[in-house]
Amino acid sequence: MEAVFDGHNDVLLRLWHTAKTGGDPIAEFKNGTAAGHIDVPRARRGGLVGGLCAIYIPSGDLVLREPDEKGHYVTPMAAPLERQSSLDIAIEFTSIALQLDRAGAWRLCRTTADIRQAMEDQVFAAVLHMEGCEAIDINLDALETFYAAGLRSLGPVWSRHNLFGHGVPFAYPMDPDTGPGLTQAGVALVKACDRLGILIDLAHITEQGFWDVAKASTKPLVASHSNAHALTPVARNLTDKQLDAIRERRGLVGLNYATTMLRPDGLENADTPLSDMVRHLDHLVERVGIDCVALGSDFDGATIPQGIADAAGNQNLVAALKAAGYGEQELTKICRENWLRILAEAWHEAG
Repeated sequence: MEAVFDGHNDVLLRLWHTAKTGGDPIAEFKNGTAAGHIDVPRARRGGLVGGLCAIYIPSGDLVLREPDEKGHYVTPMAAPLERQSSLDIAIEFTSIALQLDRAGAWRLCRTTADIRQAMEDQVFAAVLHMEGCEAIDINLDALETFYAAGLRSLGPVWSRHNLFGHGVPFAYPMDPDTGPGLTQAGVALVKACDRLGILIDLAHITEQGFWDVAKASTKPLVASHSNAHALTPVARNLTDKQLDAIRERRGLVGLNYATTMLRPDGLENADTPLSDMVRHLDHLVERVGIDCVALGSDFDGATIPQGIADAAGNQNLVAALKAAGYGEQELTKICRENWLRILAEAWHEAG
C-alpha cells in the first residue's frame, strides 16, 4: 500500500458541524462514521497517513449555479465575511484540532520530522491550514497567535474577496484572470508568512493574485488543490503559464479530486471516471515535472469520483496511476515526498 500525505481536506469543517449539532467530533473522527470522507478507520484502509486540514469559514448556503443549455455556469461570488465572527469560528476549528491531538486521534504536526514520526507511529499526521484569512487582522496579531497554535499553511483568500486579496468564482468555462490580486495588506501577509515559515497556498486566488504572490514571496509557488485549466476550463484551475511558473520556482500543484475540476464539462457529478484524474495528473507532470506534482484531494469539501468515494479509496487512484505507467519512485513522490519537500522549504527546514 502506498502511503498518501494529502495536501488539502475539509474534515475540520465536517467535525465543526458535528459539534454544532450536538455530536462528538473527537469520537466521530477516531471511531469512524458513515458521513463525509475522512476518519481514522477509513484513512488507515486507504493508506492516508495525514494531510493539511483546513480552517475554513463557511459562506452560508453557497451552491454551484445550475448549468445553462450550453452547460455553462457562473456561481455568484460569496459575500465578504465579518472579521469577529470569522475569528470566533476559526478558534472553534483550532480547538477541535487541539482536542484531536490531545485525545491521540491525530497528531498536530509543526515540522516534517513530526510528520515522519507520526507516520512511523501510525498516527494521522495533521497540519493546520487556513483557507481564506478572514480571521486575521490587518496588524497580523492573530497570525502570530494561530502560528503558536500550530498553523503552518494558509491561503490568503477562498473564492471570495477579503482584506488581503481577491478570489476566483466557481464558473465554467472561465479564465482565472477574474479581477485584482493581493491588496497591500495581502503583500504584508505573504511576507510575514515567509518570515514565520508558513506555506502560502494559491489554490483559490485570482491569476493576478498568483503573480502578486510570486513577486512578494521568495518561496516555491504552491497550489494545494488545483488542476489543469487546459483540460477543464473552470476558473479554479491553473493555466499552463501558471504551471510553468510553478515549475520554474520548484513549487507544487496538488491534484484536486473535485469532479467539477476534473471533468471536461466541469459538472458536479460523482459518475466521473478515474481516467479523468490520470489525464489531469499526466498533464501536470508533463508541464511541471514529476518533482512538483502531488495530491490535494479536497476530501470533505467536494463531490469526488465514486471510484474513490472516500479516504478508504485512495489506493484505487494509486492503482490507476500504476496502470498508466507510473513507477514506484514516481508514486512515492506524488503520494507524499513532494509534499514533504515543499513543507520543509516553506518551514525553513531545507537548505
